Amino acid sequence: MVNDPRRYVVIGGGLAGLASAVWLAEAGKQVTLLERRGRLGGRTHTMKVDAVDDVPDNGQHVIASGYDHLFRYLTSIGTREFVAFPHHATLRWPDGRSTTMATKGLGALRTLFGAHPDASLLDRLRAARATLRLGWQCLHQPADLADLTTEQWFQRIGMPATAREALWDWLALGVAAEPVQQESAKVLADVMATGIRLGIKHRQPATIGYPTTDLDTLFITGAERVFERHGVQVRHRAVARRIHIVDGAVTGVELADGTVVPADAVVCAVPNSNVGGLLDELPEHADIYAAADKLGYTPIVSTNLYLDRPLGTTSQFEALIGGTGVIDEVFDRQLMTGRGTDRAWLYCLTTSGAYEQIHKTNEAIVAEQMELLRRYYPAAADAKVIQGHVVRMPKATFSQVIGTHGLRPDQRTSVPSLVLAGDWTATDWSATMESAAQSAARAVDLLLALPSVP
Repeated sequence: MVNDPRRYVVIGGGLAGLASAVWLAEAGKQVTLLERRGRLGGRTHTMKVDAVDDVPDNGQHVIASGYDHLFRYLTSIGTREFVAFPHHATLRWPDGRSTTMATKGLGALRTLFGAHPDASLLDRLRAARATLRLGWQCLHQPADLADLTTEQWFQRIGMPATAREALWDWLALGVAAEPVQQESAKVLADVMATGIRLGIKHRQPATIGYPTTDLDTLFITGAERVFERHGVQVRHRAVARRIHIVDGAVTGVELADGTVVPADAVVCAVPNSNVGGLLDELPEHADIYAAADKLGYTPIVSTNLYLDRPLGTTSQFEALIGGTGVIDEVFDRQLMTGRGTDRAWLYCLTTSGAYEQIHKTNEAIVAEQMELLRRYYPAAADAKVIQGHVVRMPKATFSQVIGTHGLRPDQRTSVPSLVLAGDWTATDWSATMESAAQSAARAVDLLLALPSVP
C-alpha cells in the first residue's frame, strides 16, 4: 500500500472520535487525536468512588442487537465479547406485582402484544393491532409524523393504556430520553424502522443487551492499545478552537494556547454543545451552528446506589412501571458483571429527561431514588445506603422533541477534507452509541475516498 503523507486530525475523544481514529489508523493513516480533557471516552467512562473502593460507570448503557457499527468498533478494539443479550427482563409495579418480559424469540412478540398483568384478551388484541399499525407506519411514515408527539401517535393508532404502561411509553423514553408528551414521534419511528430493517437483514428480531464489564474496558482501553500499535498520537488537554481552511482545504487546527496542529484532513467529532467556533472558516458554518443550537440538550442523571443488602432483582435490568415517569430501569450490577458484594450491592438507576432532578442536591436525589425503590422492592424497606454516587449530565444528548427533525447535519461538508462526526449528526439512529459509531464510519469513508496525493 502506498504511504499516505496526509496528516489526519480527529477532534474529540468521545466514542465518535475514538472510532474515527481507530478506523483511520487501521487504514494505515497518520493520526493525531485531540481531547480537551485529561481522559478519553467523552460521555462514556468509568469513575472512582473511594468510599467503597469501586469504579462504577458514569451512566448505564444498553446495546441493541442492531448496533452494527458499534459492534464493528468493539471488534476492532477487541472487546466484542463483553456484550451479553439476556433472554428476559422484568417489569415491576409499585404494588409488588411483576412480570417477565421475554426479549428473544416468540416470547418477544408476546411482549409486544401485551405484557401488562391486567391486560384483558381485548386489550391484547387491540395491542396486537396497534403494534402492527405502528410497525407499518414506521416503514411507511405519515407525512405529519414529525409534527406529532409520541403520545399523540400512540393515541392515533389506538395503542391501549395497558400496552403503553407496560412497554411503549418507557421504551420511547429510553429511545429519545424525553417523555412521550414532548418527544417527536418521528424519532421512535425512525429507530424502529431501522431495527425492523436490520432484523430482516440479520433474520432475527432486534433485542437489547448490556456490557458485562466497565465502560473504560469496553470502549477505551482497547482503543488505546490500537493507538499504541499504529502510532496514533493522543494529546490530552488539547482544546481545539478553530479549524483552519485555505483555498477549500484544511491546513491545521488552532488550539486554545495559540499553537496550530498541522492537518491535511480533520474529523470534527465534538458534541453539538462544543462545536461553536471550530467551523468559523467553513462556508456553511452558520447553518451548522444554528442547527446545533436548535437541537439543544437533554439532561440525564445517573445514580449509583451502594446498599447493604440485595434488592431481590430477578433480571439484569428491570423496568419500574407507574412510577415518576422518568426512571425507566434499575440495573443490577452484580447480575450484569459478576461483581463481588463483600463491600456492598451496587444498583444503577438512570433518569432520562431529568429536567427537574438535575437541579437537586446529591442527598435529595439519593433519598428520592431510595424512596422509589422501597415502593417496588420489599427488601429495600430496611436497606441502608452505604454510599450514594450521583452523576449529573446536563448536556447528555441532543434534544429529540418536536421541531428537531431535519436539523442534524450530514457528515460531509463543502470542504472535502473536513468531515463531521458525533451522535448529533445525521444517522439512522437517535442519540445512541450506534449513532456515534455510524457517524464515525461515514466520516472515515469520506476521508478514505479522497483522491490520493501525488
